[in-house]
Amino acid sequence: MRVAIVHYWLVSMRGGEKVVEALCDMYPDADIFTLVYDEKRVSEKIRRHRVTPSFLQKIPGAKRHYQSLLPLMPFALESLDVSGYDLVISSESGPAKGITPGPQATHVCYCHSPMRYVWDHYHFYRANAGLAARLLMPWIAPALRTWDVTTAARVDAFVANSRHVADRIGKYYRRRATVLNPPVSVDDFAPVSDPGDHYLVAGQLVGYKRVDLAVRAFTRMDRKLVVIGEGPEMATLKRLAGPSVTFLGRTPFPQLKDMLARCRALIFPGTEDFGIVPVEAMASGRPVIAHASGGVLDSVVPDQTGLLFDEQSEAGLIDAVRRFEAMEGTFHPEIIRQHAQQFSDTHFRQRMQQIIDDEIARRKPMPVSLSQTVRRQPSLRPRVARVKLPDTHLRNGA
Repeated sequence: MRVAIVHYWLVSMRGGEKVVEALCDMYPDADIFTLVYDEKRVSEKIRRHRVTPSFLQKIPGAKRHYQSLLPLMPFALESLDVSGYDLVISSESGPAKGITPGPQATHVCYCHSPMRYVWDHYHFYRANAGLAARLLMPWIAPALRTWDVTTAARVDAFVANSRHVADRIGKYYRRRATVLNPPVSVDDFAPVSDPGDHYLVAGQLVGYKRVDLAVRAFTRMDRKLVVIGEGPEMATLKRLAGPSVTFLGRTPFPQLKDMLARCRALIFPGTEDFGIVPVEAMASGRPVIAHASGGVLDSVVPDQTGLLFDEQSEAGLIDAVRRFEAMEGTFHPEIIRQHAQQFSDTHFRQRMQQIIDDEIARRKPMPVSLSQTVRRQPSLRPRVARVKLPDTHLRNGA
C-alpha cells in the first residue's frame, strides 16, 4: 500500500509536526507532501522521508513569509500529485485536505483546526494584520471559504483533535468527525519532590492566547509569574508587567521541562483547539488553571487535575487563582500524572491505526455473490404464450 502524508507546511516543530512524526512511525515508507519545507527546522524522523514541497518553495522568502502566500495555497496544494497513492492522510490546519487523491484512494483527514483565519478567528487576524492584508482579506476570504468547504467532499473520514474542533467541523463542513486527541510525549516529563513558588505561562506570545490576562492578574496580585515563549506580543506584555513577572523568552527543552515540574500551577487563559502544554504540565504532576473553553475541556478534570474558570477576564483569573490556593493541598502529583498518560504517543498511534483500518475496510468493494448475479439476469424459463380462444363454440353447444 502506497501512503502519502500531506501536511500544511513544515517550517518548525510544534504540535502539528508531532502528529506528522507519529504518522511517520505508523508508515515508515510514506512520502510526505507539503506547501513549504525547511529541512533545517524539522526533526530527523521527518527528514528520513521523501518530502515534496509545492511550487511555493521556489518563491524567495517563502520559508519565512509563507503565511502571506495564503491566496496561492489552494493552487499550490492542488499542484501536488498524489493520484498514485492508496492511502492519503492529510494533516489539516492550514490548507492540506484540499489535495486531490485518486478515485480508489482512501483519504483520512486529521484536523487540528479548520483554517482559523477565514472562519472563527477571521476578525481577529484581520484586525492584527498589516494594512495590505486588512484591505485584501475581505476580497480573498469568501473565495477561500468556498474552496475550503467544497474540498471537504474529498475527505472520506475526518478525525478531530478535540471535541471543540469536531464541533467546528460540523458547523463549517457539515461533516461528522471522530475525536482523537493529539500525541503528547508524556514520558519526557516527570514530577519533582520540591516544586517552587512560581506560576507559569508557556507558549507563543500572540493575542488570542490571552497571556495579557495572566500578566495583568499576577502583577495586580503580586504573585510570581514566569512567562516562557516569544512572539509579537512580547513588547506589549513587558510594558504591562510588574516586578513579579519574569520573561525568559524562548528556552531550551531541559529548562522548559524543569520550569513545568517546579511551578505551582500552569496558567492557560486562552482558547486553544487542544493545548499540548497543559498535558505536559499534568505529565509533570502539576495542576492547570485554564479558561473553560476549547481543548482543555478534553484534558483538564476540574478539582482533580486543575481548575477551570468561566469569565475570560483579569477578575475571572484572579478568582480562579485564589480558589486554587485555598485548595492547593488537595491536588496530588501522582494522580495528575496518571491522568496525563492517556494522551501518550502509543495511544494515539493505536487509535489512529484502528480508525484508518476501519475506513479502508468500509470503502473496500464487496464481491458479488452468485445469488445476486442470478437475480440481476433475466429469467431463463421459456415464456408460454396464452391464447384466448373465441367463445362461439360455446354458444353453438359444442
